[in-house]
Amino acid sequence: MPQPFHPTTLDRRRFALGGLGAAAGLGLPPAARAAAEAPVRGGTLVLGPGPELTTPLTSAVTTAGLAQLVSGKIFDGLLTYDAQLRPQPQLATSWQQSGDGRTLTLRLREGVKWHDGQPFTSADVAFSLLEVWKKYHARGRSTFEAVEAVDTPDRHTAVLRLSRPAPFLLIALSSGVEAQVIPRHVYGGGSLLTNPALNAPVGNGPFRFVRWERGSQIVLERNPGYWDAPRPYLDRLVLRFSSDVAANAAALETGSVHLIGFAAVPLSDVRRLEANPALAVRREPLSYTTGVNVLGFNLDRPVFKDVRVRQAFAHAIDRDAIVRNIWFGEATATDSPIPPAFRDFYSADIPHYPFDLKRAEALLEEAGLPRKGRGVRLSVFNDPAPTGPLDVVGQQLRSNLARIGVDLRVRTQDFGEYVNRVYTRRDFDTVLEGANVGPDPSIGIQRFYWSRNFQPGVAFSNGSHYDSAEADRLLQAAQTENDPARRREVFARFQRRVQTDLPRIPILAPHGLIVHQRRVRGLPPIDAATSNLAGVWLAPNGSPA
Repeated sequence: MPQPFHPTTLDRRRFALGGLGAAAGLGLPPAARAAAEAPVRGGTLVLGPGPELTTPLTSAVTTAGLAQLVSGKIFDGLLTYDAQLRPQPQLATSWQQSGDGRTLTLRLREGVKWHDGQPFTSADVAFSLLEVWKKYHARGRSTFEAVEAVDTPDRHTAVLRLSRPAPFLLIALSSGVEAQVIPRHVYGGGSLLTNPALNAPVGNGPFRFVRWERGSQIVLERNPGYWDAPRPYLDRLVLRFSSDVAANAAALETGSVHLIGFAAVPLSDVRRLEANPALAVRREPLSYTTGVNVLGFNLDRPVFKDVRVRQAFAHAIDRDAIVRNIWFGEATATDSPIPPAFRDFYSADIPHYPFDLKRAEALLEEAGLPRKGRGVRLSVFNDPAPTGPLDVVGQQLRSNLARIGVDLRVRTQDFGEYVNRVYTRRDFDTVLEGANVGPDPSIGIQRFYWSRNFQPGVAFSNGSHYDSAEADRLLQAAQTENDPARRREVFARFQRRVQTDLPRIPILAPHGLIVHQRRVRGLPPIDAATSNLAGVWLAPNGSPA
């Protein structure tokens, strides 16, 4: 049984290291010297998140990455995570799992208040888990499926009662991505999905929502009653929207934007930005939000019911060229839904489909799709998600498929229309999209392959309508297997199964890229863009980097 975590030890360690660093700061390398500096209070940090959101700001009801980037500053999580994705205390100060894995007891931090002054209590945890995450969150529907009840014996204790063990549950309790606790007194009652607080959130994190200037920016201000005083150090956060990635790079260079995440700058500019002494580039191959980009199929389309057609598409994908020429090396090619960075679960012992147009053409012939007029065997649409250079990937795939008689018609749309087309109307043939697959396969990956997660209207769920009894059995076994070695083998068999069936074709795992001015100090070790930024501060211009 894991022992409860005692944050007082962590706090003392942080204090002691800070004092030591201050005494010896002049002899430290730049990164360590920056960590040893005393934070400067005040100032406004401008963050460039990319294009404007078309989803609610409250990520308790959405998996959209931009929503996570905003609301991760407004809401704290029950837990946070270090660079190895090990849980650390936040709103929960300690936790304890029962020996049978069916009970998780969380001791909640006392004295925390919502931004409207009301106290944060265990009732908010129970409401959020049972009435929000399990009903409206695409990942939460499967992540928290085993949670049958949440007992609240007092205001600062929440006891999760599970129908079966869920070994991944502790790593699911982050605010930014998976488990955002929201106040019952604000979001409860009436229709949650029409609640105006979804776009004017009331949280308990280091920054409070001020306003959303449509078409321009979102403004947040320092929460003076934040539980982790003297944090936050910044007075204000401004999240300035821009769909022009070249303009984002220029804004970093001129200093009008301090930090950009989610690769919202041209990948072709990253090496140039890295050479700028005023800027820093950070790569995160493994993070809470590690994702995989895939080619997905609508398996309700008759032509894609034949696995040979899906295999032909797989052989038409040149991953190395995509990583080299479109991602400029800022990604890792993968042909498994679990990318290599997740070493505890990744398996290379799966069916592989190397780039081979001759093999692809032979498969189409075997599937009864001969060339017809103008040499075309098949015409289908492709809808790239409007995030990153997926539209360019679509054009490269279109060129490869044309050589084997497939007319791939690439169409573009804004993010809202993309989600509506694919996950509500299901008016698509193929898609190119990326999504988080971490921090555990039962959290990030199951939602795309579990037959019970075929839920039209729920974004980034099982939009392919994949239905495999064996895949379901393996996913459900992995959800309850407490032995790490056996769980790894279950996921290896799952990877073999889905890469045989090919409802989705993994292509690459982008590196998490953070580009920031060097005067931005105190960034956390992982997921800097989606973190709460409570410990971030701005060094004066001219300070040593």
